[in-house]
Amino acid sequence: MSEKRILLIVGGGIAAYKTLELTRLLRKAGIAVRPILTKAGAEFVTPLSLSALAEDKVYSELFSLTDEAEMGHIELSRSADLVVVAPATADLMAKAANGLAGDLASTTLLATDKPVLMAPAMNVRMWEHPATQRNLKTLQGDGVTFVGPDEGAMACGEFGAGRMAEPQAIFEAILAALSGAAKPLAGRRAIVTAGPTAEPVDPVRVLTNRSSGKQGFAIAAALAELGCEVTLVAGPVSVPTPKGVRRVDVETAREMLAACEAALPADIAVCVAAVSDWRPEHVAATKTKKTGDGPPVLTLVENPDILATLSRSAARPKLVVGFAAETHEVEAYAQGKLTRKGCDWIVANDVSIAGTMGGDDNAVAIVTAGGIERWDRAPKAEVARRLAQRMAKEFS
Repeated sequence: MSEKRILLIVGGGIAAYKTLELTRLLRKAGIAVRPILTKAGAEFVTPLSLSALAEDKVYSELFSLTDEAEMGHIELSRSADLVVVAPATADLMAKAANGLAGDLASTTLLATDKPVLMAPAMNVRMWEHPATQRNLKTLQGDGVTFVGPDEGAMACGEFGAGRMAEPQAIFEAILAALSGAAKPLAGRRAIVTAGPTAEPVDPVRVLTNRSSGKQGFAIAAALAELGCEVTLVAGPVSVPTPKGVRRVDVETAREMLAACEAALPADIAVCVAAVSDWRPEHVAATKTKKTGDGPPVLTLVENPDILATLSRSAARPKLVVGFAAETHEVEAYAQGKLTRKGCDWIVANDVSIAGTMGGDDNAVAIVTAGGIERWDRAPKAEVARRLAQRMAKEFS
């Protein structure tokens, strides 16, 4: 890492003070830091403090004769291995998503040919606003990666998603991005299941659940970014297929199991899908009609257990990860599931919390034979990124 260089764009927000600690961590690791300080960012940190910690000049003016003579903005945009935006304000995200270039920071983002990592920070209402979410999806589609935001109390007095990730988390994301060329999961194969299953009652009706597939799709994308060859077995959802991922669409639990077994051998299996435990014993050939004799009686039979089957397969992946979506006694049920299924990890989450099932955020606990590791609530993409990095360590 001693030969790596970061171009750090510091946006305007109270979280800008965290960039000083981030800069210290980067320099301690031997990574060079060249800062760009926006006009708004200078309201929260001084050029002198940033320059002293970075041990480099701070750039701020697009039309500076001196800076343009010594280091033109085009050269500046390409002088680093990675561009980091922290805090990435709603304004900076909007400018980058829409190709605006009215100051040095936005011009640099438009001109760079290097990977970009953003650490968003803003009020929870600003983060949840449809415009910001549209910009987020646009930037992700353009290849920008994100760390955070976290959930918690904010300087404005409100609580929710929007806090900038802590310096250590951003530092780790930077290290992962800088080592991305190595692709720690290159040559590895993974199976990821996602979404609900739909068990037919008749040609019209199905038994299903509220799973959106978002967390599973995010995990598939995160594994692919680390170089893994991913087969995503997806129930009936409308989520776009992640870049570089092979997708197999299924409806029923039996179809999902067959697709998983067809994708073996694999190094990793991540069973995120909310698979229906039961299916109707008999499927009516025609739509079931009201007869006046009361509702029809459905006899249910148990579906195959995909997680347990993969855990006990002769071609068992080295790492088998299950998910436990519970509404109460979450960790206790997860520990029991770990033992019953024979898998290596259970990722447990409380789906009774509003906005978890079908939403964009998640708070999980990683249950293993060694104990329980609890993670704060974060965007599902961030949870996926951390899980993928943790999986990669199993193969390092």
